[in-house]
Amino acid sequence: MVTMADVARMAGVSTATVSHVLNGTRPVRARTRELVLSAVAATHYTPNTVARSLATARTTTMGLVLSAISNPYFGELLSAAENAAAAAGYTLLLVDPHEDPDYELTVVTRLHHHRVDGMVLAPSARPDEALAYLRRHEVPTVLLDRLIDPAHDQVGTENREATAALTGHLADHGHTRIALITGLDGLATTIERRDGHRDALSARGLPIDPELEVSGASVTETSRAAVRQLLALRDPPTAIVAGNNSMAIGMLQALREAGLVVPCDVAVAAFDDFPWADLLSPRLTVVAQPFDEIATTAVRLLLARISDPGTPPSTRRIAPQLRIRESCGCPP
Repeated sequence: MVTMADVARMAGVSTATVSHVLNGTRPVRARTRELVLSAVAATHYTPNTVARSLATARTTTMGLVLSAISNPYFGELLSAAENAAAAAGYTLLLVDPHEDPDYELTVVTRLHHHRVDGMVLAPSARPDEALAYLRRHEVPTVLLDRLIDPAHDQVGTENREATAALTGHLADHGHTRIALITGLDGLATTIERRDGHRDALSARGLPIDPELEVSGASVTETSRAAVRQLLALRDPPTAIVAGNNSMAIGMLQALREAGLVVPCDVAVAAFDDFPWADLLSPRLTVVAQPFDEIATTAVRLLLARISDPGTPPSTRRIAPQLRIRESCGCPP
């Protein structure tokens, strides 16, 4: 088997220089770097990552614990996080706990046993056991999207004010019965967006009607049933806000099945943008989350935590963008 010493002899350099070139641990002159890489190619040398991890106590892997990866928003987060991790020389190990707190603890434990250097976790509605495990074993951790514990580094969107702006925009069009399709009960994002919706109603002197807050459980089919429930009310809403993009799809499906025209019959808006929202007719008014910035910040926070475990934890709220289109009743 080819060793690092074989590469060093062929390149005419020390094994330490080969190590610096391959691991990026110290600047090496361009010509020397070329010699080393040529020798690596000629000998077909493969670094022993297991031995290196034992020597450095790091595996250059990080876990990403992310439920509902079929959700377009989480798919975008995953892509951005993978790019940021790869740029830092890390491999991302993805697991989906399916919003199940028991399974969340299981996958967190498995990732820890795989000796990941740290984890980025979008916590479930009841993450106490998983978080306790991570704290007990001093695993560097960053909470993603759902900000629930300032004892950890965490990064996500500003939800409350953004949802208030979305609901307020519909109210400013003259709507007084504005429904909200809420996400999965107990999630931090569900609570914050519901609070923002209520803030907008209260600020305009509109009543908070429990009939107009219906759970879509963060998924398409449940949202579809929730909209049917709203349309069956004796006094149905004239505007609806969907709490995420998967629920927006269910909302639009239910309205189409009911033969209602957006925005003439019902005005709609949603939290989360997605690539084809701008292709709908009418185009969908949304709050767009800066997923690339969120994911990149999460990876950077984790790398900083891995490098210096003793620094105080940091919470980052990144402002989303209100994108006004036509589904709310605005002209093109």
